[in-house]
Amino acid sequence: MSLKPLLIIAALGAATPAVAADGNTIAPGNTTLSLTAEGRSTRTPDIALFSAGVSNQGRTAAEALAANAAAMNQVVAALKRAGIEGRDIQTSNLSVGPVYANQNGTGRPKVVAYQVSNQVSVRERKVAELGKVLDALVEAGANDINGPTFSLDAPDAALDEARAAAMKAARARAQLYAGAAGLKVVRIVSISESGGFIPRPQPMMMAKMAMADAAPSPVEAGEVASQVSVNVVFELGPQ
Repeated sequence: MSLKPLLIIAALGAATPAVAADGNTIAPGNTTLSLTAEGRSTRTPDIALFSAGVSNQGRTAAEALAANAAAMNQVVAALKRAGIEGRDIQTSNLSVGPVYANQNGTGRPKVVAYQVSNQVSVRERKVAELGKVLDALVEAGANDINGPTFSLDAPDAALDEARAAAMKAARARAQLYAGAAGLKVVRIVSISESGGFIPRPQPMMMAKMAMADAAPSPVEAGEVASQVSVNVVFELGPQ
């Protein structure tokens, strides 16, 4: 885990009396300093999100759908055998559509088959087991696997660390600006926040082959970052 202050933007306000956000008046002769600072906290992810499903064709829509349903039942059963709970499996897409023959721009398109696609979104709470789960899905008939995206089950603590890092960076930079200007920090006038959890992007994974007699698919979780941006207005006065 590491904490990293990031981008900081500063602006000095006019040295004129004003009313602060807390209702207090800026002292005559004082000025304000507005800083935007970002803080980041990184952690090892404890959740992996991915989608898995089956795409197939049939002569009729009913035939294609029936075959797809049988295959998807096997896929869902494989997920549950792998320890994925029902609450972490959710249908995300089910589509049925015609497949047309290439008419080379002449005549009406001809339907030659029907395509069915069915995917479920899956939340894997044991990230270390993800490779084995993906292999089991391929063996069960899944031919459309995408993901993963890594995340945190409870990101609040990481976000709080990012907030603390952002405020620390803002305070340090306020002291620097104040000292360089021959002033001192009197108080904080206002604080506002923006930002949130940022998952580490991952490349798409596609099921391509049977995994019999092969090592589990390698999956590297890396780290995920929680990032928060704060805008802090300081009152500066004479030293």
